[in-house]
Amino acid sequence: MKQPPYLQAGDTIALVCPAGYMPAEKVQTCIRVLEGWGYRVMVGSTVGGNSTTYFSGTDQERLTDLQRMLNDKSVRAILCARGGYGTGRIIEQLDFTVFAEFPKWIIGFSDITILHAHIYRHFGICTLHAPMAAAFNDGKWQQEYVQSLRETLQGVSSACSGPEHTFNRMGRVKGELVGGNLALLAHLIGSPSALDTRHKILFIEDVGEPLYNIDRMMCQLKRSGMLDSLAGLVVGGFSECKDSDRPFGKNAYEIIESWISEYDYPVCFDFPVSHTDRNMTLKHGALYELKIDATGSLLAEW
Repeated sequence: MKQPPYLQAGDTIALVCPAGYMPAEKVQTCIRVLEGWGYRVMVGSTVGGNSTTYFSGTDQERLTDLQRMLNDKSVRAILCARGGYGTGRIIEQLDFTVFAEFPKWIIGFSDITILHAHIYRHFGICTLHAPMAAAFNDGKWQQEYVQSLRETLQGVSSACSGPEHTFNRMGRVKGELVGGNLALLAHLIGSPSALDTRHKILFIEDVGEPLYNIDRMMCQLKRSGMLDSLAGLVVGGFSECKDSDRPFGKNAYEIIESWISEYDYPVCFDFPVSHTDRNMTLKHGALYELKIDATGSLLAEW
């Protein structure tokens, strides 16, 4: 795996919205903090643009904005201001030729899982599953989760810990770390952006999903073979899950545990990667060591 260069004072970070709409006022704190960290900020046309739909612009507008930042050699990192939905509509049209020759950090999570997976599969370049613009608001940029993005951009090796949990399965393994949003990982199966999870440490998280849908997506991962030969599994937050009128009978973690019960690789639950404030920066594609014991879990860059 290739890693883009770490950032230096004065480097430029671009802000774009390749999926859902983000009002300009919601990114102002993010811009100020990034500048306070010593970086220049280039704001793309899709941030707070003139869109009147769910998306931050038409497919062509979002494609053009992201493509411009990918091609601009002065841009050293691209921070996706928000996720939502829409990256999958333009992923096939993006040209990564310049990016592959001059890699830069791609930052985001949720719908940005598509970019992480596609870049990993086709170009072998590390990206950052990390907080986006809204995470900087209301003073939250001072918390360890947003600060983990700052440290990673500076080249500080990451190590993240999770709590003990009833479903944790102890062990110690090494492998490339891949994953992201469960809905997007299931959505990518059968596409040119699908992840090969064999012998990898897979991490998953999600938000707002009906419990039956979590069950369906885990079934899809299992049927596709994505759960068969993992080095380990990191289960992050599953927030705001919804039950059906007639109760499903299990919560999100119980559903996930039931689909992996036959495997013997190490597994940890409630790891701080999620759609909540608990969202540590992870290098997608980098080599990590996962250690799980009676006290909890530790995921450290190797």
